[in-house]
Amino acid sequence: MKSLFRTITWIWQGHSSTSAIIQTFASKILILGTNIATGIITARFLGPEGRGEQAAMIIWPQFLAYTLTLGIPSALQYNLKRYPEQKSQLLSASLLMGSILGILATCIGIFFIPQWLSQYPSDVIRFAQYFMLVAPLSIISVTLNAALEAEGEFSLANGLRYLSPLLTFIVLIILVFNQKITPFTTSLAYLLPVVPATLWMLYLVREKIFLVWQDLIISCQRLMSYGLRSYGVDLVGTLSLQIGQVLVVGLLSSSSMGIYTVALSLSRMLNVFGDAIIRVLFPKVAARPRDEVLFITGRAARVSSFLTLLTAIPLILFGPWLLKLLYGSEFVESVTVFRILLLEVILNVIIWVLSQAFMGLGRPGILTILQGFGLLITVPLMLVLIPRFDFVGAGFSLLLSTLARLVFLLFCFPLILKVRPPDLIINKQDIMYLKEKILNRS
Repeated sequence: MKSLFRTITWIWQGHSSTSAIIQTFASKILILGTNIATGIITARFLGPEGRGEQAAMIIWPQFLAYTLTLGIPSALQYNLKRYPEQKSQLLSASLLMGSILGILATCIGIFFIPQWLSQYPSDVIRFAQYFMLVAPLSIISVTLNAALEAEGEFSLANGLRYLSPLLTFIVLIILVFNQKITPFTTSLAYLLPVVPATLWMLYLVREKIFLVWQDLIISCQRLMSYGLRSYGVDLVGTLSLQIGQVLVVGLLSSSSMGIYTVALSLSRMLNVFGDAIIRVLFPKVAARPRDEVLFITGRAARVSSFLTLLTAIPLILFGPWLLKLLYGSEFVESVTVFRILLLEVILNVIIWVLSQAFMGLGRPGILTILQGFGLLITVPLMLVLIPRFDFVGAGFSLLLSTLARLVFLLFCFPLILKVRPPDLIINKQDIMYLKEKILNRS
């Protein structure tokens, strides 16, 4: 019993890399389970058409905010490790820049949404514009999470990250019992929790890092120097995850959008392994010696891809049964695109874990250019394949684009870092290392 208590305490504190990864993975599982529950509620009560209208309204604040981060969250983590004595100035500068970029995202969304959602009802367009007001909080929230992780506060960061989906679930349950569930009320349930979550996060961070407003120019310059070079990495990540939804919104009916959204959101559950490792990996390898960064990143890529593949196999086999059980028979036709997207997630996990080698070694610019070429494949593929193969064409487009980015990334190792790409097949040493770390709680 004492051993179990010590293990739980070790994981909860999250001071070591292994315990932080396990803790982050556990929080991801909680978030994943909550998101699946909220997805089931909205899909069953709204149906494909209503789910599509809801997706059309809520996708824009996060999508536009994340595409305009200019790499500030990654830059903040890197510079907090390199200049720890400047943490107050760096955090203050990042919050100021994030607020400005969030306001810019809001203005772009309000102007752009009516053109892209022209086939939707006017009230859907109007509410989508209103919801853009939460875009600044989305950027601030990501920035604050980055600061907490850089400080090693993974327990706090993971807990705050779970707050928004938990509040969404609670609000949806209230709406169901009061028979007030509509595409508009459920959209509010998804977007409004970011307000209290961000305010609470800001309060907690303020207790650990004092905000100052002197010497911000130097801090902004440091953040922009790294941020602009890593911006493409953040942009590619956001677009690769959401470009399918954005294009489907403009090219297909609300019913097709609802079906595709269900398949996409369920397939993204596999990101739990890669996300858990990446959130701990980058703060740990930032500005570390070259050989150490390459070794740690290679091992993390093998472990995360192996765990992701193990989880994907039963989902591929039992996809039709799972979709019918969770979402209803109306969504079973999404099984083909669901399986395609599962394969895409496996490749994407490998890409993002391996990318941390370039990020940690201060070479995000090269990675941005090479991955950008892969992303450029997505849009023309979707414009060709979506009209011909419906939402299945969107899935194939993402898979082919991700494959191209993986090839580009592997070529980067010998061309840029002058080393062979890490092996991607898990070996006995990796398994023994994980076992030792867990047993020794190190």
